[in-house]
Amino acid sequence: MNRKIIINALSFMILALIFMIGSVQAETSEPANRKPEIEENAMAILKKMADFLSKTQRFSVTAEIGYDAVQNSGQKIEFGSMRNITILRPNRARVDVQDRSGSQSGVIFDGKEISVFSADQKVYATTPKTGTIDDAFDYFTNELDMVLPLSQLLSNNLSAKLPQLMSSLTYVERSTIAGISCDHMAGRNDSVDFQVWVSMGDKPLPQRIVITYRHEVGQPQFWAQFSNWNLTPKISDSLFAFVPPKGAQKIPFAPWKPASAEEETVEGGKK
Repeated sequence: MNRKIIINALSFMILALIFMIGSVQAETSEPANRKPEIEENAMAILKKMADFLSKTQRFSVTAEIGYDAVQNSGQKIEFGSMRNITILRPNRARVDVQDRSGSQSGVIFDGKEISVFSADQKVYATTPKTGTIDDAFDYFTNELDMVLPLSQLLSNNLSAKLPQLMSSLTYVERSTIAGISCDHMAGRNDSVDFQVWVSMGDKPLPQRIVITYRHEVGQPQFWAQFSNWNLTPKISDSLFAFVPPKGAQKIPFAPWKPASAEEETVEGGKK
C-alpha cells in the first residue's frame, strides 16, 4: 500500500486556505478579479495565538493527527497518530508518537543533541545540535530532511512569520470544538488551503488545524486536533535525557542530498 505522506515539512504550518464565510446555502464562487484579502480581525486573532504560545515558557499538549495517503488508484486512505508534545523553553522539547498501528517513536532535544528513536524497529539516531528549539527544529527539517508535523506552532517567531505564510485570510464564524468556544479562520497561499480554530478568551490556544494540499493529486488533507493543554506542567530535566530503547541499534542520519547531474543521467538511463 502506498503510504505517501503528504504532510511534508509542514512548514507548514499555519495558515493557508480559502473558506467561504456563512452557511452552506450562502456559498458563492469568488470573483476571478478579486484581490487576495487579509482580514485584520482574523490576523489579530492568529497573532494573539502565536504571541501567547511563544511567550508560554512551558507547556504540554496532546495532538491527534490524521493525513490522507493517495493510492495509485486515486483512492484516499487515512493514517494517523497521537503525539504528546512537551516544551520547556528555550531549549528543551520532546515529542512522543504512537501510530494507529501501535508503533511508537519520538524526537527529543535537550539543548545539546537531537535524538530520534523507533521502539518497534529498535533503532535510534543522534546528532549534536546546540541552540534553541527553533534552531533544533529548523536543523531537523532542513538539514536532516526529516518530517516534524506542527513544529512551526512551537516557533518563537511564528507571529512575525504569519503574513508571509498566506495570501488571504478570512474570519469564518464562532464555533465549538470539543466543547470549547473558538474563532474559526480560513486562509490560503500558493500551495495549500488552511483552517484553524482558536479558543476564545485569555488563553488563545489552537484547538484544530486542517490543511488541504490542493495541487497534489486527490487534494489530500492533514488535520490535527489538540487536547489536554497544560500551561503549568511539572517538568524535570530527566524527561529530555534520551535513553535508547532496550535492544535498539544506533544508526546514522541520512540527510537528503540532491543528485548530481551525472547521477541523474545514470538513473535516467541516458548515460
